[in-house]
Amino acid sequence: MTVVTIGLPTETKDKERRVALTPSAVALAIDRGHRVLVQAGAGLGAGVPDEAYESIGAKMVPDAAEVWGADIVVKVKEPQAAEQAHFRSDLTLFAYLHLAAEPDLTDALLSSGTAGYAFETLTDRHGLPLLAPMSEIAGRAATIMGAAALSSANGGSGTLMGGAAGVPPAKVVVLGMGVAGTMAARGAQGLAAHVTGVDVDLQRLYDHHLAGTVDATQISEPQLVGDHVREADLVIGAALVPGARAPIVVTEDQVAAMRPGSVIVDLAIDQGGCIATSRPTTLSDPTFVEHGVVHYCVTNVPGQFPRTASAALSAAVTPRLLRLADDLAVGRAGTSDESPQLAGALNVADGKLVHPAVADAFPDRPRIGAL
Repeated sequence: MTVVTIGLPTETKDKERRVALTPSAVALAIDRGHRVLVQAGAGLGAGVPDEAYESIGAKMVPDAAEVWGADIVVKVKEPQAAEQAHFRSDLTLFAYLHLAAEPDLTDALLSSGTAGYAFETLTDRHGLPLLAPMSEIAGRAATIMGAAALSSANGGSGTLMGGAAGVPPAKVVVLGMGVAGTMAARGAQGLAAHVTGVDVDLQRLYDHHLAGTVDATQISEPQLVGDHVREADLVIGAALVPGARAPIVVTEDQVAAMRPGSVIVDLAIDQGGCIATSRPTTLSDPTFVEHGVVHYCVTNVPGQFPRTASAALSAAVTPRLLRLADDLAVGRAGTSDESPQLAGALNVADGKLVHPAVADAFPDRPRIGAL
């Protein structure tokens, strides 16, 4: 079997300190017969020193260029502009790509011929196994960030999530009760807020109602959603259509009708956002105010918890990465014989869009049917 070189670069997105593979994951790849290049400092933000990688056989390299020369580059967040200069036709990229909301990145992948495999669209019988761990962390964090943003010191209304004796708790509305929404709802309940869960799936709402995850449920219908949003202190957006641009669940008029100082946390922002007034923000500058409402729209929320997030991500990614490397070694990657453990992950190949939802987001770009 051909030896495949795997590259692990240092993340370059604003304050992104996660690393895609822990040393134990790298050791598995090396034991499998593959070669691993690690950029110096790649794990430092997650508390992993270079020596931890070097001691198990990885080759440490000083800069990104050599890492990007690998057969497969595995990383956390979508490549930034400087990283896209390393794209080439014999490169395979495995990362969170969120292409439906990233036209420039999509075009760079298409023009270079790079094969792009996306963590967020890989599917199995349980759902989205590489998206779920970060959705869990983002959901838990959303409640924390939203509660902090409600503080008057941060521009919020000065409402405490759990209220006080004789004072009602904050009203929290969670849009989308998947993994992220469920974790956000649990967190808000843990802070004694009143939580309403909104979803298009009535069975899912029924399950949450029985489990007590939320205090109230609401089927997602525009007018009814608007009524709840208008009265909310905190709205958490977690609506998801795998691979596609997020649906707009809350209109600008509905945001304008919210009370001044209320807060929106849009976790769907990396897929374009599910609130009409959302726009991407960074961990360095996480909020803005629109129509008197504080918006928190950070595109890499789990990046501020890199120790937890890196360990969770690496555990999920590693078995699929090993399959991808094995497939590449024998010429099976990107073909109909590709390992089923990679189902749904391939978004771009040979200068064409492969994943149907991504292709639908860019009807004017070249596309092929899903493999």
